[in-house]
This record gives sequence, C-alpha cells and structure tokens, in this order.
Amino acid sequence: MTKTIPYYHSIGKEEEIFSHTYSNKIPLLLKGPTGTGKSRFIEYMAHKLDKKLITIACHEETSSTDLIGRFIIKGAETVWVDGPMTLAVKEGAIIYLDEIAEARPDVIVAIHSLTDHRRELFIDKLGITIKAHEDFMLVASFNPGYQRGFKELKPSTKQRFSALSFDYPEAKQEIEILINETKIDADNAKKLVAIGTKIRNLTELGLTETVSTRLLVNAATLIKSGLPKRLSTHIAIVEPLTDDLQIVQSLKDLCDLMI
Repeated sequence: MTKTIPYYHSIGKEEEIFSHTYSNKIPLLLKGPTGTGKSRFIEYMAHKLDKKLITIACHEETSSTDLIGRFIIKGAETVWVDGPMTLAVKEGAIIYLDEIAEARPDVIVAIHSLTDHRRELFIDKLGITIKAHEDFMLVASFNPGYQRGFKELKPSTKQRFSALSFDYPEAKQEIEILINETKIDADNAKKLVAIGTKIRNLTELGLTETVSTRLLVNAATLIKSGLPKRLSTHIAIVEPLTDDLQIVQSLKDLCDLMI
C-alpha cells in the first residue's frame, strides 16, 4: 500500500536544514506558535527520508517512564516493555517530542545523553545503556510565546539542540495552503487569510494564542463541506480563541464583516 505524502508548503530553507541536521546526527528544536506547521513538517520530512516517525504529545504528566519503558505483570511473570523512546533508539526512528516544555523535568534529564556526543539512552530500571541506532534522530518542539510565564526550557537544554523557528506563512503562501488542504475556492481562501492576518494584528485583545493556520484550515474545510461561511468562521476561528464573551462578540462581528 502506497503511503500518502503529507502536504507541506516550504516557506524557507527548513527542508535543507532538517536534512543536514539529520545526516550530522544533531538534535533539532522547532520553535513557534501553535498551528504553524511544525508537526506537519516533521511528518513530511520523515516521509521524504523514508524513516519511521514516533510522535509523543507531551503534557504535564508525561514522565521518563512513559518514554523509556516499564515493567508490567503478564500472567504469572513480570516483563519489561520498551517505551517509544527506547524503540526509536533501537530501531533508528525519528522521535518527535511535541511541546517538550510541558513534560515533567525527568524527561529532560532522560534525553541529555541522547542530545550530545554520546547518543546513548540509560535505562536505570534495567541497569543498561543503549547506543542509539545510526539513523536515530531526536526532534522536539515548543511554543516560546505560550510558555513565557509558565514552563520554560532551560538555556542548558536549548543549547543541546540546533533550533529552527516557525511562524505564520505570508498571505500568498497561506492561501495556497488552504486551497491545497481543503480544495476551497481562491476567493474564500483569500477572505479567511485576511481574517487571520487581521486578528493576528489585534494585539490589544491580549489573546494567549492567535489565529493559527490550522484554524483557518478548519474553517475552510467546514465552508467547503457546505456549512454557512459565517457559522464556519465563528465555530472554527472565534470560539477556539477565547472564552471572553465581549471579545467573542467583537471577533464574530469582525469575521461576519470580512467573510
């Protein structure tokens, strides 16, 4: 069965950068707002390089045990089960730790020996050290804007990676993304991108997150499926951004006017 190529629209030299970091066995950190294509980019590059990709969506309960492995009771015996990190190290897969700053501190400690010249994973519960497969690569992402004031990556951790910044595409590129992703017509794609650009510039609203390309894709998908345009923008763009009723109404009025 032929794998479907993930659609990704390059906006710079990120493909070239990824290829060089991969071939030189340098861990890579993707920085940028939510919904700017970081995860899709990794899927695309894994497909392009024909490598297995293991993605971990990190959260406040994600621990090193979740990544490395644990003992489980199976019948009358206790057996060890490798976690996704261990599998990636053994098999030579690309492992992607999405929103790594959200994970517990022991996760950062666990990856230290994988992010320097050693490229080793120590499994303390087994008392063994595994040398990473030649094709293994560690990629992580985090959102600096969102993390500010919350969890943050220490400078000593950041410096274990090469880093690549992601941001929202230029209007022309974002229109192309919407058309390719959803098959929406160009006129509506332009209107949605204009809405996204306008809201992103409304810094006085104090939104924790602003309109991501992902939200625009969702709105375009709903419009393409036949849901009324104003309703589509309201539920796909406005409501996910804030719970403040006044801001919701202001954004709704703006979208209604522009769509």
